[in-house]
Amino acid sequence: MMGYKLANNLLYGTKYLKIKQRGAYCSKKVFLYNSAEEPHEEIFHSEWYEQAFTKARKLARLLENVDSIDGRLININDNSTITDEHIEQKMHTFKSLARTFLGSPSVQQQLKTNVTKNTTFMQDVAYFSKPNEREPMTINSLTKVSSFLNISAQQKKLVRLTVCSQVTEHRIWTSTLEEILNELKIDFESLSYHCADKGTEMGMQIVSSCLKLLAKTASLDDPESTSWMRLLPTKEADSYTIHKWEDVLEMFNDLIKCLRSKKRLNCYLLKVEAMKEGLNQIRDVIMDKNIGYREAKHQESLIHKKLSKNLGHSSKGLFTLLIYYLYGSIRDIEVEICGGVYGVGGDRFCLCMGKIMSSNEEEMVLSGVKQLDRALGLFKFVWETAGMRGNLELQGHLWYFGTKQRTLTYKGNSYFVHGIDL
Repeated sequence: MMGYKLANNLLYGTKYLKIKQRGAYCSKKVFLYNSAEEPHEEIFHSEWYEQAFTKARKLARLLENVDSIDGRLININDNSTITDEHIEQKMHTFKSLARTFLGSPSVQQQLKTNVTKNTTFMQDVAYFSKPNEREPMTINSLTKVSSFLNISAQQKKLVRLTVCSQVTEHRIWTSTLEEILNELKIDFESLSYHCADKGTEMGMQIVSSCLKLLAKTASLDDPESTSWMRLLPTKEADSYTIHKWEDVLEMFNDLIKCLRSKKRLNCYLLKVEAMKEGLNQIRDVIMDKNIGYREAKHQESLIHKKLSKNLGHSSKGLFTLLIYYLYGSIRDIEVEICGGVYGVGGDRFCLCMGKIMSSNEEEMVLSGVKQLDRALGLFKFVWETAGMRGNLELQGHLWYFGTKQRTLTYKGNSYFVHGIDL
């Protein structure tokens, strides 16, 4: 109902705003060039800012209860997912307009003043001053994180080895697969309710069968799942089928075929394809728990050994395991304003990232802070795992169209809420 109401009230906007002068339209921006003839910064006409500000404020009011969280639009009032394409387009337009304002002299000056007043950092640091620092970023691999932090090849090896030793344990592996499938099951059920078809029904059957199969495997670290006295299957159980991870791999292959026709479920397609890489490595490993304690323990160790050896630094499957290990989530992390690592004096560095909000309501701010906390925490984890020199401090910035400014602390890190105003 909410999505329908918003879709009917949103105005149709153009991707690029232009201003009319002397009977003709001129471009909204002008690039400055450095000595290497590369774009360095943008200057916008005042008339464009006025039109863009009016349009952004209107979109903000229409989207005031909608937040963008890791690639999904969420109604913050009831945490429901919004799939209306018209709202998605309006949100994209709103974010693009707001991102442009972050480069304006007034917003940059206000940002500098707020940070200087509330930190002990050097005063000449220019945060988010370059266009590429205000771009969005999807974090879906350790390689992307390492490149952002300028980590050396040797340090990347250390990061991979350390991460693999922690996240390829049997319990993390199976729990990650179950989380993906359980989330997919919910979305399949929603899709079936609104528009049932053969592909959706088949997908639901595959997910259900796969979850049942995964239920037959359990970590031996769970004291309730087994005991050291577990016996081998009796002769009476000759009909019992011993399953291998190849069975799950075959189901994933069929699931991928179903998901390719479901645009709405594309994020799950990417995750299933990512985890397929690991399944290929352990396809010959037995997954059942009812095979005797020693044998089950051996099979679990094979999973850890094979995944640790074969999942590379760029593996999206390895990254998914890490995100689940750190946050209990399987979704890639979306950062709306990527920012950068800034030297703030001596051996101190500050990682700054940002988010654009449609309002400064408390629930919206808290949602934005939690999103930034996940992203910043991931980069901090990789920084420390790589043994990078210097102390990395974390800082989040949230912008909305308004006039109020404030600073808050979450898990020991500072978050600045900035108002965008003409």
